[in-house]
Amino acid sequence: MQYHNMPGLDPPTSPYSHVVECGGLVCLAGQVAADSPEGRQALGNVAAETRAVMEQIKRALAARGLGFADVQRVDIHLVDLGDMRIVDPIYGGYFAAGRYPARTCVEVRRLYGNSRIEVTVMARRPAAPVGESAQS
Repeated sequence: MQYHNMPGLDPPTSPYSHVVECGGLVCLAGQVAADSPEGRQALGNVAAETRAVMEQIKRALAARGLGFADVQRVDIHLVDLGDMRIVDPIYGGYFAAGRYPARTCVEVRRLYGNSRIEVTVMARRPAAPVGESAQS
């Protein structure tokens, strides 16, 4: 297993890693706008927070050589489930049409830093073509 923290995000203050990799599976810890300096400017506006969080996820995936096409599962936590009408078009724009990952969405009472949305992602590295090494 490999454990990584993402540059540009505040270091974890609790016992967790931003990213854990194991056997081709890449798990990102829940991302909230309050995790990054630019995201904190979006707090209180669920549309702006969603964009900030999805951009954080995009950077985290890219740092591991992945993209949204590699995402298998997403968990979304919202302070107000009614915000899904705002979140869905922004979130959906990061994926190819019809190629959406499995997803769970729940309403929670409170999120870190008074964020309105938290997104957790699991991605998988594509299998290496036959004859190539699985490690790069």
